[in-house]
Formats: sequence, C-alpha cells, structure tokens
Amino acid sequence: MKNICSDLGAEYQALHDLVSGLNENKWYFKTPFFQWTIFDEVAHIAFFDHEALLAVEDPVRFKARSRKIMEIVVSSDPWPEQFNRMLEPETPDTLLSYWYRTRTRLLEHFGAMKPGDRLPWYGPDMSVRSFATARLMETWAHSQDIFDTLKKKRRDTNRLRHVAHIGVNTFQWSFKLRNLTVPSIGPRVELSSPDGGQWEWGQPDATNRVWGSARDFCLVVTQRRNVADTRLKWQGKHAGQWLAIAQAFAGIPQDGPIPAERVF
Repeated sequence: MKNICSDLGAEYQALHDLVSGLNENKWYFKTPFFQWTIFDEVAHIAFFDHEALLAVEDPVRFKARSRKIMEIVVSSDPWPEQFNRMLEPETPDTLLSYWYRTRTRLLEHFGAMKPGDRLPWYGPDMSVRSFATARLMETWAHSQDIFDTLKKKRRDTNRLRHVAHIGVNTFQWSFKLRNLTVPSIGPRVELSSPDGGQWEWGQPDATNRVWGSARDFCLVVTQRRNVADTRLKWQGKHAGQWLAIAQAFAGIPQDGPIPAERVF
C-alpha cells in the first residue's frame, strides 16, 4: 500500500495547492462539470473521502448511511446542494481544513492495511488497494474540471497510470451500465506515459486496439473530453464503441461532453 498511498497523497496535495490560493470569488466560478462550482468540486472529494473514512472506521454505520447517499445519487435533484448540506464546512477555508483532517486520517488507515483487505462501498465490497486507486481517479478527474475553469495548464505525472488502469478495468462495466452486450474480449491498450515510457494492457494480437497518450485516454474514460477532441487512435468496432461510452467511475450512467464542448 505504500506506493498507492504516496501517489494518492500527492494527488490530494496537488488539488489542495491548486485551490488554496484562490480568492473567495473564484471558489464560486462555474466549472464545465454540470456547472458545479469549484467549491462544489472540492466539497465532493471531501464528502466521499469522509464516506470512505466511515467505511474504514465504522462499516455498519456506513452501510446504513449509504442507502441515503444512493437515493441522492439516483435522484434528479442537484448533487452539490444535497451533499454540501451534509458537510460541516461552509467556507473555502473551513472546507480545506476539514478535507485535510479527513484525508490525513484516511491515508493513515490505508497505509496500515493490506492491499487485499476488503471495505464496503456502494455496490460490491472493494479491496483497499482498488479503493485507494478509485479515490485517486476521482480526485484527478475533478481537479481537471478546476484546471479547465481556471484555464491553467496541468503538468502530467506517472500517477496517471492509476487512472488509466481503472479506465481499462472498467471496459466491461461501461457496457453493463448501459445494458449493452458486453464484448467477450477486451481491447489492447497502448499508452505513452508522461515520462516517455509505454504502458500496455490486453493481448498483443487483440483485434480491438486503442493507442495514444495516457493523458488523452484518462480524459476520455473520466468523461472530461470527447474522444474526437483528443489524438487517441483506435481500431475495431468495440474499441470505438467503448471510447464513446467509457465511464471509469461508479454510479448511474452518464454521458461525457459532446465534440468541441470541452476544448481548452
């Protein structure tokens, strides 16, 4: 767990650094993610870090509470308004302090656990390693919304491998979520990493292939870019279908941006 906790902590800190110097007015800028504010984005991460902490420290209470959370998720009401009411913080400063305390405790727990230890979550239980990786993916994705809003260029790191790995592993999930026929064989995925290396998943002789930069792939599977606005390449019917519906996160099926909707 040492490596994933180190990377998760670094991803948390990168988001903290991005927003900590903002004046209060900018905290309420609307982002391209369903018009959530920057405050909403950070509060969303803090909220589910709190729920993750509850799953570790009091799994019985978490399971009881999770039913209420899922009612919010599947409702037509705006998420931020309901989730934010369930948080203590009301200002950016109190939110950052609350989030720092929460994520510090969460990382301490993760670091003391074994990768295969199981934790309850929404749906099936998860291994603690997968749990931590999912928290990193969520943090990276919502951070991208803020980078886009502030029109700041993001420096890519090899922490993207965690996001890409979830993206590949949710190939079947993306089809199941939409009640589509799931291809029996996954695609070959070949991505260039930020440090100039190559990351690979799947069989080398697969008829369906995806290749390009890790950044572009991660933006597509987290629905922060339409594949048409990236340089990703693909081969095969199932690969193209997947990139149009890819969803690396849990919850209800969601549609990513249309072409040219999020181009920065």
